[in-house]
Amino acid sequence: MDLTIAINASTIKPAPLLDKIKIAADVGFQAIELWNDELGEFERKGGSLDKVVQELERNGLKVASVIALHGWIDSQGEEYKKALQEAKRRMEQAAAVGSPFIIASPPRGEVDDMDEAARRYGELLEMGERIGVKPAMEFLGFVRGIYRIQHAWYIIQHAGRPDGTIVMDTFHIFRGGGDFKDIETTPADKIAIFHFNDAPSSPEREKQTDADRVFPGDGILPLKEVVRSLRRMGYSGIISLELFNPEYWQMPPEEVAEIGMRKMREILE
Repeated sequence: MDLTIAINASTIKPAPLLDKIKIAADVGFQAIELWNDELGEFERKGGSLDKVVQELERNGLKVASVIALHGWIDSQGEEYKKALQEAKRRMEQAAAVGSPFIIASPPRGEVDDMDEAARRYGELLEMGERIGVKPAMEFLGFVRGIYRIQHAWYIIQHAGRPDGTIVMDTFHIFRGGGDFKDIETTPADKIAIFHFNDAPSSPEREKQTDADRVFPGDGILPLKEVVRSLRRMGYSGIISLELFNPEYWQMPPEEVAEIGMRKMREILE
């Protein structure tokens, strides 16, 4: 079973968009995750999504996912209509760069009605089917509502559609107090993408933020066991290095990408 190794653009955030693509390819990544906000900024500065696609093709890189859809669970009335309009725009952007998935992110606060959240996720899936991109349900370990695998999986199962998928993330499983064994409760073909990273021993778990993420192997998470789980499940999809560490952003992005690839391969051995 061969996993496709990707890098999330956040890992080398300071590099310009087209440079990110070249850097990722140069060190051996097979795919990249892009961000809607960065694609939009590129367009506002006179770039085109066609140019992004050309650069991807030139470097033999595919897009694993685009990030992200927001405001679709916790908005009401006119705000919800606006959230859906924005979701459509972002999905079209993702489809234009050839992404199979776009990440559907949960709100920061409590979710009062999980069944309504599931219904709305079903609406996103329906919209995505028309546009040609699949919204993948994300859980975030530091939010108050959808912070574990089980929460995201409930939404997927109750969306009324068969095409829902989940975004796994080692940091968020840890941060949300989840059990890494729960990964195997999800069918392999329902995992859209697996975000891979490590977490330090301090600060304490409940106080960690995205900025605390470290390279795989530099922290305390059971990453080799996670990989063994994925292989037992028959998962052969994308495993993506996703970091938001400001210390790494001070380093040359080429160096960060190179170290990240080396450490990913060490875990996957």
